[in-house]
Amino acid sequence: MTSRVLYLFGSAAPPVFDVANVIRDAQARGFDVCLGLTPTANRWLGEQLPALAELTGHPVRSEYKLPGEPDVWPKADVIAFAPATFNTINAWALGITRNFVVGVVAEGIGKGIPMVAMPCVNAAYVQHRQFERSVGELWEMGVRVLYGEGGFVPNQPGQGKPSEYPWHLVLDEAERVVGPAA
Repeated sequence: MTSRVLYLFGSAAPPVFDVANVIRDAQARGFDVCLGLTPTANRWLGEQLPALAELTGHPVRSEYKLPGEPDVWPKADVIAFAPATFNTINAWALGITRNFVVGVVAEGIGKGIPMVAMPCVNAAYVQHRQFERSVGELWEMGVRVLYGEGGFVPNQPGQGKPSEYPWHLVLDEAERVVGPAA
């Protein structure tokens, strides 16, 4: 079976703690997974990072490489960004590339890399007008944003259920985008 390369990116929201299971599921679907994290998500998963790197066979990245350093990951066939926080969705849509994973997806739009994103935000955050604008901007740029019916539905503040985050929807859409493994 030929692997398709999935860049799996995550922000600091509670579902990120289940990323090892998501990686295994993606691998069972024939994906070669490279894990990238926002700096805060990287800190949250700090003790798990060596095991996650071993699981994927690639270094976990949260920082830009230095000029002249070789890329340590194969080229992506698809990028899945989940969980994507309020800050991440807005920074991505606005082109604010302060952190590595947002920089990769912002550039990925111009490179034509298929991308899927699923937010993880509460109902208070989505009341901020910029969030809906950002989701709309990402859609217009070709990002498949799994939000609302058929995707992530925001919970009330403090009432999140990380174990119910619909990770399978992100992987299902990534598979649809790149087709079945050969």
